[in-house]
Amino acid sequence: MMDGDGQARSTAEAVARRSYGKLVALLAARSRDVGAAEEALSEAFASALATWPRNGCPANPEGWLLTAARRKLIDAGRHRDKGKLAADEHAQLLDDALEESDSDQRIPDRRLALMFACAHPAIEPAVRAPLMLQLVLGLDAARIGSAFLVAPATMGQRLSRAKSKIRMAGIPFRIPGREELPERIAAVLDAVYAAFAEGWSDPGGIDAVRRDLAEEALFLGRLVAELLPDEAEVLGLYALLLHAEARRQARRNAAGQYVPLADQDPADWNTAMIEQAEALLRRASGLGSIGRYQLEAALQSAHVARRRSGWADWPAVVVLYDALLGLTGSPVVALNRALAVAEIEGAAAALELLDGLAGDSRLHEYQPYWVARAELSARTGATSEAHAAYDLAIGLERDPAVRSFLQGRKAALPDGAARH
Repeated sequence: MMDGDGQARSTAEAVARRSYGKLVALLAARSRDVGAAEEALSEAFASALATWPRNGCPANPEGWLLTAARRKLIDAGRHRDKGKLAADEHAQLLDDALEESDSDQRIPDRRLALMFACAHPAIEPAVRAPLMLQLVLGLDAARIGSAFLVAPATMGQRLSRAKSKIRMAGIPFRIPGREELPERIAAVLDAVYAAFAEGWSDPGGIDAVRRDLAEEALFLGRLVAELLPDEAEVLGLYALLLHAEARRQARRNAAGQYVPLADQDPADWNTAMIEQAEALLRRASGLGSIGRYQLEAALQSAHVARRRSGWADWPAVVVLYDALLGLTGSPVVALNRALAVAEIEGAAAALELLDGLAGDSRLHEYQPYWVARAELSARTGATSEAHAAYDLAIGLERDPAVRSFLQGRKAALPDGAARH
């Protein structure tokens, strides 16, 4: 049974995962000082860990934290401004906090406004999506840096500069007008996708942080789709997330073992999510604008159709990958295209395509690249190369279930030198 201190910590951590961005957005909306909002919220969490074990967890933990953080913001403002801020303004801030928290009503969600503030033209484009991941979802600089292939220290410096820019430029926390959306929406979609991808790396839902990330990304994806129902790429992203989430439970069997897509039972997929994704894709296709997320969702749709019907239109899949590669230039897309080519022209042809990607350093530590090389090499009879590639893939894999699956595939290979 959990003691008072353990319960307080567990509740605080749960609120931190679920509500960090919501609270930061509310705290920073008036002052536009996201750094001060983060600091005040951090101090409020520390106060909760000191107070809740003695007094019990409040009925409305979010409201308690919001009130505590706003009090700390007021105190910090008084100290910083040496009395310049009028007393009645402090009182109004405090009244707002008490009204929103003590009433036990739902705290308004202004995360979307915060995300669009992070996508303001005054913010450096490369840091917009990372900034959203930190402020809206609470990821640290190390995890964000890993997702964007940037050193944690460098990412931390970029994020700090961006927060200062929001304060100095007085960037408003609001949903922009339609004329401003084109230059901002791409960064918002990229952040939602990156958050979901991080959560997707925990198929079993064992890691609470990653599980909550996937749920939050789905929520934000739906929020943006409701806000912009006529934006094709917004619908495409939400369709992509739904298609992926629909298969989450099928990625593990009853024993917790990894099940690749080719071996999943479609009966284990969430049919309602897939149908919703398909409806979104149909709506997007009628809007006359094609983009990355629509193409990726269309590829997911093609995989679903293949598994359900037993028949695959691989040439059409390659055409989708061609279009996606033309838009993104991504080596990951090129890798997946090569695997589709293997179904048409054979493993040897696909390996030639992978050889053309071998000089791209971004793939050297990308685990799926080595899995692809291993499986294609095995299909051509190049056993030694397959063994070596599996070793690299296993070494790069963090998930024990996937690592065990790959070890099993490697163990099933014949021993000895490559055969040609």
